[in-house]
Amino acid sequence: MKLSTRTRYGIRALLELAENTGDSPLQIKVIGKKQDISIKYLEQLMSILKGGGFVRSLCGSKGGYLLAKEAKDIKLIDVFNCLEGPFVTVECLADKSLCSRTSDCVTRKVWFKVQKAVNEVLESMSLQDLVEQAKEQRELNYQI
Repeated sequence: MKLSTRTRYGIRALLELAENTGDSPLQIKVIGKKQDISIKYLEQLMSILKGGGFVRSLCGSKGGYLLAKEAKDIKLIDVFNCLEGPFVTVECLADKSLCSRTSDCVTRKVWFKVQKAVNEVLESMSLQDLVEQAKEQRELNYQI
């Protein structure tokens, strides 16, 4: 199980916007350069994130992207669901009718625990948490 590029890059792009302390929007080329994401792919991601209500765009020479709400109000689970859809470890957790063994399957219980743990982590973290972790990491690296 691994996260798609869409989710990893999408969250990195949001983090870049969240760390932009000014009120001015960031141009997509700036986000792409800082996060090493191709402009073409980033345009697709920003369109999805805009549709999900996470970013807003401003047109014109001073245009670009801003967060649509405060970083503390953006839960990683919501971003993940926007970019990937709900996290399901095995299909029988979403639809019991897909397998005749669901009522007595021991492994299904394991996959449920894994799914629950991942969802709890994503639910417990906001974009602001990532901003603070990034700041701490930079300070740690600076001290070395």
